[in-house]
Amino acid sequence: MPRHIRPFTRATDQLSYFRLAKPVNDALPLITPLKSRSNRPLTFTFEHQLHSLIWFHLHEHTSGRDLLQVLEQDSFASSHIAPPEGVSRSAFFEAMNSRGVEQLLEMYHLIQRRAKSQLPQGHPDLGDLVGIDGSLIDAVASMQWADYRDGAKKAKVHVGFDLNRAIPEKLFLSAGKADERPFVSKILEPGQTGVMDRYYQCHKNFDEWQAAEKHFVCRIRKSTRKTIIEQYPVAEASHVFLDVLALL
Repeated sequence: MPRHIRPFTRATDQLSYFRLAKPVNDALPLITPLKSRSNRPLTFTFEHQLHSLIWFHLHEHTSGRDLLQVLEQDSFASSHIAPPEGVSRSAFFEAMNSRGVEQLLEMYHLIQRRAKSQLPQGHPDLGDLVGIDGSLIDAVASMQWADYRDGAKKAKVHVGFDLNRAIPEKLFLSAGKADERPFVSKILEPGQTGVMDRYYQCHKNFDEWQAAEKHFVCRIRKSTRKTIIEQYPVAEASHVFLDVLALL
């Protein structure tokens, strides 16, 4: 069952929940409609799916089965989250496991643009900084990490993080074994500066990003061979210990 910071206080009243969900509800009409794969109309729509996922993370449910039980038994959840006629186990898991990815990505980008427009830049003098990273993610409501091995299906998220506003920006999904480096070109726009770890080191990509006027700050492996073309002075007590124009 869900865990709560204050177990004797349930902040789930209608006003507080729908105030939280208002940006999502405002964006729903702009989302590509989710269509049924059969002749029967959807009873568990994308709107129900989305609010169920919000509820799942708000209350830290431990599994989809746990959430389904709450949707049936909790008075607020059954009235405002689940469909009026209830939701069957098969419809619930079919929706959660195989539907709505396109709509969720659309929703993410709509909400992100709205949030970004309202947040101040922390360090505008540094330019448009984008942290880039990829990571394996939980692909289902509950997962035994001991069973999450090489032979199992995996999913990876590739995120461009707006460092000045402290908010995720672009987001892409791929198979778990997909290479992370090709997503840099999709995440970075001309004039932006990507900040990334040494895994993204690829000298061919470096040339392509520079040609596209996409700047980057990337850690490089210690064993990398460098040919110094020009060396520039470094101020004392600076966090920069070497400033050179080099050929890698």
